[in-house]
Amino acid sequence: FFSPLVADAEMLGTADPELASTMGFSGFGKKARTFDLEAMFEQTRRTAVERSRKVLEAREREKEDQTEKEFRIPYAASSVSASRATRPGSTLTERESVCSESEDTSNEALSGPSMQSQSSAKGPAEDSDNDDDDDDEDDDEEFIGPPLPPGFKDSDDDNDNDDTEEEDNNPVKKIPDSHEITLQHGTKTVSALGLDPSGARLITGGYDYDVKFWDFAGMDASLQAFRSLQPCECHQIKSLQYSSTGDVILVVSGNSQAKVLDRDGFPVMECIKGDQYIVDMTNTKGHTAMLNSGCWHPKIKEEFLTCSNDGTVRTWDVNNEKKHKSVFKPRSVQGKRVIPTTCTYSRDGKLIAAGCQDGSIQIWDRNMSVHTKFHCRQAHASGTDTSCLTFSYDGTVLASRGGDDTLKLWDIRQFKKPLNSADGLPSFFPMTDCCFSPDDKILVTGTSVKKGGGSGKLFFFYRETFQKLYEIEVTDASVVRCLWHPKLNQIMVGTGNGLAKVYYDPVKSQRGAKLCVVKTKRKERQAETLTQDYIITPHALPMFREPRQRSTRKQLEKDRLDPMKSHKPEPPVAGAGRGGRVGTHGVTLSSYIVKNIALDKTDDSNPREAILRHAKEAEENPYWVAPAYAK
Repeated sequence: FFSPLVADAEMLGTADPELASTMGFSGFGKKARTFDLEAMFEQTRRTAVERSRKVLEAREREKEDQTEKEFRIPYAASSVSASRATRPGSTLTERESVCSESEDTSNEALSGPSMQSQSSAKGPAEDSDNDDDDDDEDDDEEFIGPPLPPGFKDSDDDNDNDDTEEEDNNPVKKIPDSHEITLQHGTKTVSALGLDPSGARLITGGYDYDVKFWDFAGMDASLQAFRSLQPCECHQIKSLQYSSTGDVILVVSGNSQAKVLDRDGFPVMECIKGDQYIVDMTNTKGHTAMLNSGCWHPKIKEEFLTCSNDGTVRTWDVNNEKKHKSVFKPRSVQGKRVIPTTCTYSRDGKLIAAGCQDGSIQIWDRNMSVHTKFHCRQAHASGTDTSCLTFSYDGTVLASRGGDDTLKLWDIRQFKKPLNSADGLPSFFPMTDCCFSPDDKILVTGTSVKKGGGSGKLFFFYRETFQKLYEIEVTDASVVRCLWHPKLNQIMVGTGNGLAKVYYDPVKSQRGAKLCVVKTKRKERQAETLTQDYIITPHALPMFREPRQRSTRKQLEKDRLDPMKSHKPEPPVAGAGRGGRVGTHGVTLSSYIVKNIALDKTDDSNPREAILRHAKEAEENPYWVAPAYAK
């Protein structure tokens, strides 16, 4: 069927190419070309290599020309000065020494100006010192262009290097405390803080049972939490922590069941409660007493750890809320049960450490729950709550914050005595924190104060010597929680008067608090509450149809003029009632009697005395009983 058309198209294509292209037949008569892709790629590669070689050659040629020019000018000048100067030998030796010095410095300093610029910078400057008694004409011939400034050899890179060296030598400069913001959690102690791994969200929990969510990117300068909830009803929040991936939150409160919430605060799982009538805690499925602490496994995102007043440390799996994974039972010297007050994983997740009420620190291998791998019996004073254990980022050192007002540093391989110790750090809370700086060189902890007893402080200790480097006066209440985020380089602090403070430095810190302080507060439009919703009724009769609202502002102005819509509701009447309005206690006889009964203050504590009080009157004036029994 198509063969005649193809023949016609071929004829058109050969006869009149313009006509063929206009009618759309131009492609029929030609054969398809075959492409050798490998050959094309090879050709492209060769072209690219050739071009890059040419560019490199051109650059090298330019460099050579420049170096020749730069060397030619000072040597020409030096020959002139040598012929005119009275001491030619000394001048030559000085110049050679200058050149050799410049070469040495250029070889030593990798970052900075090139060799030629350094030699040209040093040579004329030193020559000007040596040839003070030469003529001005010689100086004009020797210096081409204006003289170089004296500090030219110190470039920006050198200054940066000097600054970093100063920071390395002085660790105080690494503490980001130049600026701060205050988040108002509530009025009671902020006993838990948590930041997700990226540093985008902060969660705070307190003795007021609330958990509040703060989003740094979404907050403005008014610094308001975007969500507040009470996940554990009326139990104080002990610990909050994001998992290693940041998608779920562990909530440890004063009850016996830990909870896991998602990022937005919705429940994911709740641990099971154990049977409190079973003596051996290994045989119960969960904790039977109040929890003290908890944390996530640093590597396995589904596993977490809790410790409780039932004398056990348990590991859990998020996907199995019916039973714990394993149980660790700390024991005293006599082999009796002892209560763990804090627990943590090592940085690699292979060890589990617990601080106990008898002052001991006990460490187990995560896979072997029977015997401890390391333990120190007299780490802190017996009978005090060790409030925090934390491993350094390099995993070799353990820091412990004791209820005996001390902060100690331990090498777990030599666990008999601490590496360093600091005392005189009062702690009144069972969750007072300590943490390491991101570079592992500084250890931070807070101190507690009694009401009206001064300011709670944040202390910074140098890890190697335990010398007190720095302190920050936080507020006139205790400092309970502290957290130094490695990515943000910002320090979060929870205090005893319901504040969560964030310390940061605009230069050294990243994101976090810097995002929300620059946003202006949104203006609240309170008048919008007065406007009534506009009801759209397209099929209503014209007399019942509402006029379409043009703008909210005009409608607000109309409503303000309307005495009915803008009428302020009357406050409740206190007292007997006035202006035709009934009082709060009502006007009926029954309500009056009930009110008077409530107000009657006679003491009826001894009923016999209360009856005998009326005996004399009843005898003199018998009214109720005697007349009835007279007949």
